[in-house]
Amino acid sequence: MAIILSIEASTDVCSVALSEDGQVFFKEENHEERSHAKVLAPFVEKALDTADSRAMPIDAVALSSGPGSYTSLRIASSTAKGVCYGRNLPLIAIPTTAIMSVPVLFRDDLPEDALLCPMIDARRNEVYATVYNRALEVVRETAAEIITEDSFADILEKNKVYFFGNGAEKCSKIITHKNAHFLTEHRSPLAKWMMPLAERAWAEKRFEDIAYFEPFYLKNFVATKPKELLKNV
Repeated sequence: MAIILSIEASTDVCSVALSEDGQVFFKEENHEERSHAKVLAPFVEKALDTADSRAMPIDAVALSSGPGSYTSLRIASSTAKGVCYGRNLPLIAIPTTAIMSVPVLFRDDLPEDALLCPMIDARRNEVYATVYNRALEVVRETAAEIITEDSFADILEKNKVYFFGNGAEKCSKIITHKNAHFLTEHRSPLAKWMMPLAERAWAEKRFEDIAYFEPFYLKNFVATKPKELLKNV
């Protein structure tokens, strides 16, 4: 299997990890807001030094591709591309909401037919959310949602849905359907959770064109969402 450098900096948390054969053997995390420009490069340098000191050549760089903060994703994308160009490595892009879902899949109390809904916080009652099944297949594409008591009602009528992420807490006061379950312990995506998704992408040779790759910024939603949503932004 490949040795993969994973970079996650889409939200307030900045993290870097190295993995091989299903195991994470290096990780660094910083939970201070607006610290990415200061800590990401040193984290990546330390990861590269760790791999080099063990004579473990890195095979690919995996990047959390958003949605997320414009500034944070720009910093992470530039750093990842720099490593890829400098070391002639392929780039793997992984959706932020998929990364957020990985630790939830390891829960013992998750029903087989459960759906997962990672939420990234936005202003007021708005979140950015994706709905996945347990195979991490997309049931509902990532979209901006203004949360009301009827949000996700069509899905909640048929399935238990587990909501989590830094946007879920405020939604728990509004969505009260009996099939809605809110998890408070999984708030931020982390590089260490990218490992299984990055290894799958490596095995399937799903690489990005480094020159043209752009992350999925939260601001992309603003340009495409309908006028009734824009009134609430």
